[in-house]
Amino acid sequence: MKRIQEACICQTLHFMLKEDFGNEYAVNRVKEEVVRYKESLERSRTKYKILEESTLPDDSVVIKIIRQYNGCPVGHYLD
Repeated sequence: MKRIQEACICQTLHFMLKEDFGNEYAVNRVKEEVVRYKESLERSRTKYKILEESTLPDDSVVIKIIRQYNGCPVGHYLD
């Protein structure tokens, strides 16, 4: 029998601008979406560590993150 002792997931998330809207509105929507994503992690008490957050020339946002996977213990992954 096996059990997961520690687990995290490494993700690169690209928050892209929606082309249906004007540029300024789309940029604001992306910024709001990033804030909502971070708040959802906090609200669900998911342990996480943002490795890198960058804004691309088109004003979209890329976040590289390590986060808790399915409520498993994170061990040393987030140190």
